[in-house]
Amino acid sequence: MDMDDLLGRLASAGPFFTVALGAGPPGPGFRPLTTLHGEHLGPYVAEVGRRTDSGPGRVAASTAQFGIAARLWSLGLGCVALGGRVPDLAPDRLWWRMPAGGSLQLWLPEPAGLPAGALAPTVLGSLAPLDAALRERFGVSPKVLRGNSASALAAAARTLADRPGGGVAVLRAAELLADDGPLARTGTFVHEEGLGTAFVRRSCCLYYRVPGGGFCGDCVLRTR
Repeated sequence: MDMDDLLGRLASAGPFFTVALGAGPPGPGFRPLTTLHGEHLGPYVAEVGRRTDSGPGRVAASTAQFGIAARLWSLGLGCVALGGRVPDLAPDRLWWRMPAGGSLQLWLPEPAGLPAGALAPTVLGSLAPLDAALRERFGVSPKVLRGNSASALAAAARTLADRPGGGVAVLRAAELLADDGPLARTGTFVHEEGLGTAFVRRSCCLYYRVPGGGFCGDCVLRTR
């Protein structure tokens, strides 16, 4: 199965697992993801802050990064689960736009497949320059950004768990979150009778500071 077919099948898992395909953009306003590391980062964070009523600061910056991490992990982990391949999600290959309503939209003009073992390098590599820019411009701590990435990975695995290839998705996510994985020490797995096993992170994404936001299900503050 080629990457176009694999990504097309994955879209049935939900909007976070969806990326537009094709040689031409599916509408105006798409830009390479690399622009989010530079001139478009401030306006993007400001728009997230406006939509969440949190202002254009550290809270909005963390929320923005979490959303992008969730999209990248969903696409990468979902393709591994369905077909044992990873789409190349390098920032110069992936395009984005923020519509007037709704969440970030992605377009991948030329999907390229990588081996399943490239899951962490391609997703974390794509996030690395964004994380660096958010640390420098908005003061978001590396611990928060790594925790966001881990939480987004766990959420993608949770969504895929009951779908075809779900066992592969859960196992691969657990490997990346384990003590010897690239997201080690970002959280822990806990088991509650009647509820099953869940991932609890060791940092907070700051969403509780969004008006009406409350605590996320895996938040260290909620479970402490």
